[in-house]
Amino acid sequence: MSENILVLGAGELGSAVLDALAKHPMKGNAKISVLLRPSSINSTVPEKKKQMEELQALGISLQPGDVESPAPELVAIFRNYDTVISCNGMGRPSGTQAKLAGAVLEAGVARYVPWQFGMDYDVIGPGSDQDRFDEQIRVRKTLRAQDKTNWTIVSTGLFMSFLFLPDFGVIDLAQRVSRGLGTWDTKITTTLPRDIGRVTADVVFDPRGIANQVVHIAGDTLTYGEIADRVDERFGQGTFRRELWDMEILKKQLAEGQPVAKYKATFATGVGVSWDKEKTLNVARGIQMTGLREYLKDVSLP
Repeated sequence: MSENILVLGAGELGSAVLDALAKHPMKGNAKISVLLRPSSINSTVPEKKKQMEELQALGISLQPGDVESPAPELVAIFRNYDTVISCNGMGRPSGTQAKLAGAVLEAGVARYVPWQFGMDYDVIGPGSDQDRFDEQIRVRKTLRAQDKTNWTIVSTGLFMSFLFLPDFGVIDLAQRVSRGLGTWDTKITTTLPRDIGRVTADVVFDPRGIANQVVHIAGDTLTYGEIADRVDERFGQGTFRRELWDMEILKKQLAEGQPVAKYKATFATGVGVSWDKEKTLNVARGIQMTGLREYLKDVSLP
């Protein structure tokens, strides 16, 4: 039986998911499409043109559309697909994820993988420093309250690349600083987007009974102290100094409205942001993931 799969977005995560779906050994006759704005599909910018050509070379169809369109327009598109995978949560307006979930259900899509690639919002609970998380909790409630559409949520922890973002500050390559959030003993789970794509594709093509549940995956689960140790192993003891951003400092950053301060505050609590790697789906399935030590081998100082 042929299956029509639609991936929403082709950014860092969307591209990884699309690549993994296209190359999965159990793909069979599945048809894979990606929802992109017409301006992206028809762009004359060399980088964009190259990306479109690469997607089509993988046998991926380009579906014109915009997740910020009114819900009825999205419903009309989603009706043509059996599986929808949302890979475009970063930077989207508040309410987008709830709208997408509603459109998927109204369209009668058989299976949905929502944009929940990150923390375990059930554990974090409502009313956290990051108010966007409350919307994610509402999406979970919406999915659990119905029985027509199967859904799978993939909890990944932090994208590994985010550790190196200057605004996030955990591994500051330019300033040569390793930072802890909250305490040095606080744990964080982190996974490479490429690996998230591989596990997501595996769940889609080989569910093995996974349906209507949250699964956890991990490239690494480490304390901030262990992250700093990995940095020292890679670049040499004394190359990076260590700095702790405790809750007092992070609350000050929140009050100042600093970029991603709410995310930093969430990852400083240690609640819903880490889990035992040995109990993850990737370990259960024997899927090899990239740990931070391995990832750092390809990282150079500016």
